[in-house]
Amino acid sequence: MIGRSTKGVTLVELIIAVTLLALLASAVLPFTRMTAKRTREIELHRNLRTIRTAIDDYKKAYDKAVEQKKIVATLQASGYPKTLELLVEGEDFGGLYGAKRKFLRRIPPDPMNPPQPGQPPQWGMRSYTDQPDAASWGKEDVFDVYSLSEGVAIDGSSYKDW
Repeated sequence: MIGRSTKGVTLVELIIAVTLLALLASAVLPFTRMTAKRTREIELHRNLRTIRTAIDDYKKAYDKAVEQKKIVATLQASGYPKTLELLVEGEDFGGLYGAKRKFLRRIPPDPMNPPQPGQPPQWGMRSYTDQPDAASWGKEDVFDVYSLSEGVAIDGSSYKDW
């Protein structure tokens, strides 16, 4: 059979090609998982910053309303919002802005502890009188938020400590 040309691949060549593709896929899979985790961590940082900025803006508006005598400060009031929902609903601060001022369009979700479908986002909260590392909320106001996730970040820190 001299002069016969082969136009296909042998079984050995096919097995080698499939093995190489499997090795490449197994190397890429952990990389994609790490990328997905890093993306969720970036979103967590962004959402925490968004909520904390809104809380700080609420406090500044409260202080401005007290300063301009639009509302009367009481000993029990810290000036921080009573709930996260108040940042979405808005507050008029005694007519300081002429209408309710809203600080968030919606409460961003915790990407490390996503809510169940139809449920509002769940965040850990601390009031002004709580200890900085308190795991329970005093319910007087919302001074700070944190993730309820028990997970550990890429850098080894706990999400709830961010």
